[in-house]
Amino acid sequence: MNTKSPPHLAAPRLDDQLCFALYSTSLAMSKLYRKLLRKMGLTYSQYLVMMVLWEQNELTVSAVGERLFLDSATLTPLLKRMEQAGLLTRIRAAADERQVIISLTPHGDALRHDAALLPGCVLSASNCSIDQVVGMKNELNTLRASLMENA
Repeated sequence: MNTKSPPHLAAPRLDDQLCFALYSTSLAMSKLYRKLLRKMGLTYSQYLVMMVLWEQNELTVSAVGERLFLDSATLTPLLKRMEQAGLLTRIRAAADERQVIISLTPHGDALRHDAALLPGCVLSASNCSIDQVVGMKNELNTLRASLMENA
């Protein structure tokens, strides 16, 4: 059995791949956020949930999941841990008991003030201008939309 590739077909190089650049950058960003969020007692996933709720409190689990591109099976254990930590409450909707409404506690809401400092810290760590960061974010949003459309 010949397991060698044809000589004209070279294997892809890791450092040439967009997927690896995105993956390794995501790991670096997560590491930075882990350091910054430690002081707030949040994980990065919890921080994402908190940002959604700081934008609009009292959302259904499915609305939070849609905003974060997560299914409820992934989100529910995270929300349970956040409820145990006193960051939010989960209450079944009176109109439809299949829906669970997520709301910030006063403690969870108070963390927004500490979180307001994080974007500046991330911008500083990036060594980029605000225009560069906004441009990259816009390009990544476009890329994500294209990939989701074709996935």
